Amino acid sequence: MILTNNDTAIQCSLAFPLTFLRWKKYEDGSRATEDRSLLFPATDFYPKSKSMHKISTLRYSLILSSCLIVLFLSCCKPPETSTSASGLEGKVICVDAGHGGTAEIDSYRVGVGGEREEWINLRVARYLKDLLENEGAQVVMTRTEDVQVGLQERAELAKDKGADVLLSIHHNAAADTSVNFPIIYYHANATENEASVKLARLVGRQLLSALFPEDSLISIASDHTIFPTAGTAVLRHSYGVPGIIGEATFFTNPSEEQRLRQEAYNLREAQAYLQALIGFFDEAVPPIEEKYSHIKIPAFQVLQEAERMAPTARLWLQDYQQGKTLYTEGKLDSAFQFLTRSARSFPDSYVASDAHRLRGEILLKLGKTKVADTAFQRVEEYYVELYED
Repeated sequence: MILTNNDTAIQCSLAFPLTFLRWKKYEDGSRATEDRSLLFPATDFYPKSKSMHKISTLRYSLILSSCLIVLFLSCCKPPETSTSASGLEGKVICVDAGHGGTAEIDSYRVGVGGEREEWINLRVARYLKDLLENEGAQVVMTRTEDVQVGLQERAELAKDKGADVLLSIHHNAAADTSVNFPIIYYHANATENEASVKLARLVGRQLLSALFPEDSLISIASDHTIFPTAGTAVLRHSYGVPGIIGEATFFTNPSEEQRLRQEAYNLREAQAYLQALIGFFDEAVPPIEEKYSHIKIPAFQVLQEAERMAPTARLWLQDYQQGKTLYTEGKLDSAFQFLTRSARSFPDSYVASDAHRLRGEILLKLGKTKVADTAFQRVEEYYVELYED
């Protein structure tokens, strides 16, 4: 801009922006600030002669006042509400933050840095509640504070509220502190509980994508693998409602424990559950049949929660690998012992299914056909792949 002695303004292709920020909400639910600029030509602000100065001053005082009003209203405007077309509108989702109020009861649901599982579960559940409500779902929370709630009470709440899905949020523990992969449980037999198996697969895919490197391993298993006689109480008492328990990661892994302390990481996990639920309702929900209407498999006794923290349980992977090697060498009895110990020590691991399969092969070779058939049935009903064949 060049000004002459008679105050005449000569335009040099300049313009003055008035920029302000407002909230913008994206389709995935995230929020960020967005620039909004009003652009005025330079000639509008510099009158071409003194005779126009008073008119111009009044004119642009009014314009500036109007802009300031727009700025104020934009900054004060609340974030826009979601216009969801995800299929979650009106769905009743029971979000169960696992455990709660157990600090005085157990010493194994805590990481080496002091972070307790029930705290993590609740943070993720709260984030998921907000995300679901933003999609138009009705959310039923089994707990909102660090308190104990009975397992059957949680299940009955889901059924009483007419839940379309029960999602129980957990994080895992193992004696082997290097372990970190997701485990998703459905109740009882896979062929009778197709809806929950579908949900488990969707949750597994989303958790892998959100929290793990590419090609990470996962286990999707029946809760009868860890509680052989009846499964988990929360899924057992809510059977008929599509439901899963999601053990997203292992808080006993020191690096993972540090990540789980971060609320941004908790939010990422909640978003993974959200995407899984959106995918679940995108198609027709498969049926849930009467439990044990196809088959009831004899219990295979395994180590329970506290026992699985024992030093011997750390050998689960080595035992599997050793058993597999001995099997290929034809040393069937020794192989069977190692494979059985691996399956008992970590019955829901990503190698447990193959350990049971190999046990069945060994039993067949030893002429124990009936017991072998049970081992193969256990593999079919209690372990499923991430993707259908």
